[in-house]
Amino acid sequence: MSSLAAAFRLIHAGWIMTREGVITALPAEGLTGLPAFGHRIAGLLARRRVRSTKRSERMSRAMNRLGPSYVKLGQFLATRPDIVGRDVALDLALLQDRLDHFSQEAAIKAVEGSLGRSIDDLFVSFGPPIAAASIAQVHPAEVMRDGVPHKVAVKVIRPGVRQRFARDLESFFMLARLQERYVPATRRLRPVEVAQTLAQTTRIEMDLRLEAAALSEIAENVKDDVGFRVPTVDWERTGRDVLTLEWIDGVKMSDIEGLRAAGYDLVKLAETLIQSFLRHTLRDGFFHADMHPGNLFVDPQGTIVAVDFGITGRLSKKERRFLAEILYGFIKRDYQRVAEVHFEAGYVPHRHDAASFAQAIRAIGEPIHGQSAETISMAKLLTLLFEVTELFDMQTRPELLLLQKTMVVVEGVSRTLDPHFNMWKAAEPVVSDYIRESLGPVGIMADARESGFALLHLLRQTPDLVKRFERISFELDRMAENGLRFELETSEAIGRAAARGSRWGRFALVLIALAVLGIGFGFHL
Repeated sequence: MSSLAAAFRLIHAGWIMTREGVITALPAEGLTGLPAFGHRIAGLLARRRVRSTKRSERMSRAMNRLGPSYVKLGQFLATRPDIVGRDVALDLALLQDRLDHFSQEAAIKAVEGSLGRSIDDLFVSFGPPIAAASIAQVHPAEVMRDGVPHKVAVKVIRPGVRQRFARDLESFFMLARLQERYVPATRRLRPVEVAQTLAQTTRIEMDLRLEAAALSEIAENVKDDVGFRVPTVDWERTGRDVLTLEWIDGVKMSDIEGLRAAGYDLVKLAETLIQSFLRHTLRDGFFHADMHPGNLFVDPQGTIVAVDFGITGRLSKKERRFLAEILYGFIKRDYQRVAEVHFEAGYVPHRHDAASFAQAIRAIGEPIHGQSAETISMAKLLTLLFEVTELFDMQTRPELLLLQKTMVVVEGVSRTLDPHFNMWKAAEPVVSDYIRESLGPVGIMADARESGFALLHLLRQTPDLVKRFERISFELDRMAENGLRFELETSEAIGRAAARGSRWGRFALVLIALAVLGIGFGFHL
């Protein structure tokens, strides 16, 4: 029955997106036959009032009507232009995550249930919500420290959101499995794996202890940095469903006139923002992946303060070196080295010719050096780079796509602050320092030390590895002599599971097809 319910939820979602004009707003180039006919029908069924609105507005309205799960799905797909296309991904990046507030009583109940203490014991005051999103809402509150009240921000998980996500994720998985099974052209995008990634990221985002941990880690990373910080976590009042943070009094970076009126140096803020992001990415390998201007404040001291760490990204040492060498190679016009880095990292298969790949890289780099520095976009460069590498069979790298998406946003904020912002001049000191530290003598010594520890760890495990190898060798010999055997119960269980999956898959397809036919028939009547 759960499969039947998931199918009905998919039909409902499809109808909402059709009525809100999302389907007809999607690109139709190359569609033929039934898909092209369906696209035309979707255009006829869309509400008249939405036909003149922008695609991003249609998507935002539809996703908010469908609820928190679909808002998060849209935001997640905004980080995957390899799946939805660059233009659609840019529209999804504008998706506004704003839902109605839930009641004060429900918020208090969630806080008390998560922390096991009464609201009066936890807070001197607990005010009504000031902002609400798909997963949580924020309340102003006060706590008593050393006899003095201090204002804090309390983030509270939306009641029932986990159950809602679980139900909708079941529908997403059904659609992904049907797509992977019946649409061979989409298998390279690994739709089931995409759904699994979405499920994992939302589970992480719905545990506010993990967001608190991310804040704490970044606070340690940036404690000596000038011009950037994050709010302090109140761990005593933080749990799975509640996150209590230092209250930030400042001007949002989306309020350009407010920043200017407060006397802040906008040019300096733009430079500090991009350099801070690059330090977090290259030096620390851990960055805030949702740095839109609504999540960035400037406090009275002129320091940038970032909030809302529900989405973060990580890069391994290999990815960081890859990124730094690519950027440095473009700065120095060393396209052969940029190409070599791709092959060394294993991103481009060795069956391709390095010289041909370097030629493709040059086609990206040379036009950039013919422009004035303030018109050169690093985010656009990475977008073009990923398009070229796709021609050379570079596999999708989700962590690099998340980085690219975040860089697009951060660079956009910096250019809003300073229309003549020179991205390369601001980035060069950070990238050069990283190259010098990671690839110079200090970096070589660090790599040698890590290699030594890894070798020592391997030597300690040698006895256990030898025993495992002996067991595997014995089992392989036994299989070679007797063959691979299944118990009767195992074979029957596999058969039942396969039959059940096939039956439900056919039933869901028939149900969806009947619904589409019914919609079309009703329209013609």
